[in-house]
Amino acid sequence: MYALRDVSFGVPQHSILGLFGRNGAGKTTIMSILAGQDRPSSGRVEVLGHSTFEHEPTLAQISYVRDNQRYPDDYRLHHVLRIAPDFAPNWSTEVAHELVEGFRIPTKTPIKKLSRGQLSSIAIVLGLASRSQITLLDEPYLGLDVTARALFHEVLLREYQRQPRTVVLSTHLIEESESLFDRVVIMDQGRVLLDADRDEAGEAAWLASGTTGAVHQVIGDRRILQRNTVGGLTSVTATGVVDDATQARAGELGVQVSRASLQQLVAAYGANEVESFDAQEV
Repeated sequence: MYALRDVSFGVPQHSILGLFGRNGAGKTTIMSILAGQDRPSSGRVEVLGHSTFEHEPTLAQISYVRDNQRYPDDYRLHHVLRIAPDFAPNWSTEVAHELVEGFRIPTKTPIKKLSRGQLSSIAIVLGLASRSQITLLDEPYLGLDVTARALFHEVLLREYQRQPRTVVLSTHLIEESESLFDRVVIMDQGRVLLDADRDEAGEAAWLASGTTGAVHQVIGDRRILQRNTVGGLTSVTATGVVDDATQARAGELGVQVSRASLQQLVAAYGANEVESFDAQEV
C-alpha cells in the first residue's frame, strides 16, 4: 500500500502553494519527501534542481515546520532560539523576537509543558524567522487563537514580500488563509485531484441547490463531486463553470447556482461522491 500514487506537480519559485486534503491524503508524506526526511520508493523529487535526500547544500535551504515537532525534555524557548541560527543561514533574530512577543510564548516554562497552541507558535517562529529559500509549513497553527493566526498571516506575507521564498502551506483552515495562495493542490487518498493557480481553482466547481428534479435538469451530465439530498431537496457540487445557458435554465427552474469557494471545493473533492446523477433517484 503506497502513501502516494502517481503524484506529479510543480511549485513555482517564489510562490505560496496551498496543499489541501483530508487527514491521510498524503500531504505530510509529500512534505517529508520534499524536506529530505523520507525517500520516495520510486519517481523523482527535485528542490532547487537537486534531490533533497542526503544533499546537504539543498537541505540547508529548507525549513520544515511539522505539527508534531519534538524537543529534548529540558529545552526551553531560549535553547531553541540559540541553536536555530546554526541550521538557518538567513536567520532573522528580529523576526523571531517579534513573533515570540506577539504570540506571548512563555520563556521560562519547559517546552514539554507548553500548550498545543504554544508549540505551534514556536514552530512558526522557526519557519518564518529562518528566511529559508524553501519553507514547508505542515498544519502550522493548530491550537492558535484567531489573533495569533492573524499575526502569522501578517508576518508570513510581509516576510514573503521582503525576502521572496517558496512556501508550501498545508492547512484545514482554508477560508481564512485563501488569500495567501498563488497556487493550490488538492489531494485525496494519495493522489493529486486538482493542481491549479488560485483563480483557476476558483472556477473549478459550482453549487446548485433546489428540488431534486430541477437540480438534475440543470446539472445534466456534468461530473458531480458531492451531493446532499434531504427529502425532495438536493444540493450538488459539480465541476466546471456556469455558462449563461445554465444560469438561465437554473433561473427558469428555481435552482440557485453559485461558484464554489475553495473550502467547499476541497470538502467536495474529499467526499468521494458519485460522478453523475442517478436518474432513478429523481
